[in-house]
Amino acid sequence: MLIKSNSAVLRRENTRPKIKNTFFQDLKKYRVLILMLIPAIAYYIIFNYIPMGGSVLAFKNFNYRDGILGSPWVGFKNFTFFFQSGVAFKVTRNTILYNASFLIVDTVLQLTVAIIIAELVNKYFKKVVQSFLFFPYFVSWVIVGAFIYNIFNFEHGMLNSILEAVGISPVNAYSTPGMWKYILLFFRAWKNVGYGSVVYLAAITGIDSEIYEAAKIDGANIMQRIKNITIPCLIPTVIILTLLAVGTIFVGDFSMFYQIVGDNGMLFDATDVIDTFVFRSLLRSQEVGMAAAIGLYQSVLCFTFVMVTNFLVKKVDPDSALF
Repeated sequence: MLIKSNSAVLRRENTRPKIKNTFFQDLKKYRVLILMLIPAIAYYIIFNYIPMGGSVLAFKNFNYRDGILGSPWVGFKNFTFFFQSGVAFKVTRNTILYNASFLIVDTVLQLTVAIIIAELVNKYFKKVVQSFLFFPYFVSWVIVGAFIYNIFNFEHGMLNSILEAVGISPVNAYSTPGMWKYILLFFRAWKNVGYGSVVYLAAITGIDSEIYEAAKIDGANIMQRIKNITIPCLIPTVIILTLLAVGTIFVGDFSMFYQIVGDNGMLFDATDVIDTFVFRSLLRSQEVGMAAAIGLYQSVLCFTFVMVTNFLVKKVDPDSALF
């Protein structure tokens, strides 16, 4: 009887679920990884989460004497000023159209470049091409702005020098707003195509090579392999990167627009975005509350757009949604 009772106890002990590791045990086990994460966590807390408290300025008439907490409340007056200024629709439209164009052009070019590089046979030539395309990403927009100015300057620019040499009248690009949407689009793509193609190239590398080998045995040529294997396998990556980019579709690339266009008022109708408008308004009027109101307006639009886009993607393909 004693043997039977002991064996029964052992069976109960063996079937009893094991106690999970506590939080502190996991903390000790992964302490090195957690220490590596601390700088990144601190960065986002300091520069992303703490500044969110400043959103209260959008509803206040800020003055330096009373500070953020002591400044008087003005409700939605700062928002009213922005929408009654007559430029709210224009800068919002420009921001959306520019970012949507950048997103489409960059995605197409980055996919194309990644596929071409992946199909190159000579590995040394592949590295040279990839390095050559990646280099512009590290060039500052300040340098790019100076480069563009030396091309399109009316008196001494390279473009007008060439036009005059062949007997064509010079073009005053800095007083022709219609040109700049194409100029900005071109240089944005030139600067980012190499960096963006790296992500797609990594995704292509992760595709099982046996699929390509099987396709070759079945007689598929290079275009058929790209169409039926590479592109379908890249679609989830494209969707995720697009969803991440959609989060900033209401945020203009301030460095690019300001360094290329500057304070040229003749180009504002075609090139002014929310960020550049806020910057100029803050410099001229010192209205901190209005700048905070426009920043909050941007954030709300971005959040809403991301949620709606993710909801639509989840309806079509739940596995490709962010959450």
